[in-house]
Amino acid sequence: MDTATLSVPILFAVGIGAGIVSTLVMDVVMARLPEGKTPMYIAAGVLTDRPPGEAPGRLAAVVHYVAGLLTGPLFVWLLFASEGLLGASAVSTLAAAVVLLVLMVGFFAVVVLPRSRVDAGRLGTIRRD
Repeated sequence: MDTATLSVPILFAVGIGAGIVSTLVMDVVMARLPEGKTPMYIAAGVLTDRPPGEAPGRLAAVVHYVAGLLTGPLFVWLLFASEGLLGASAVSTLAAAVVLLVLMVGFFAVVVLPRSRVDAGRLGTIRRD
């Protein structure tokens, strides 16, 4: 994707839209996984210092959708950075996508999940999901 042909604000707006769509798609995927929407409640539980089962549902949804919405602009920023380093190409787009995946999964698995009050026996399943 050559970002030079589009203005920066338009790309960030497209990123926000893509983040929303991606989050809605992720909702479908999460519904099919063993832990389902548990990650949403883990994040809300960490913010409120409660076990995931006692975390407020509305807060869980807000955190989930805000994180998804902001992931789009983060991808656009990573794309700009990778194109600056590698030039505009499919490789730079793939690099941005891989870095984004590592950041998102890593942040949840290394920062958020260990701070949760979830049963230790479920940690592996949650990380795999």
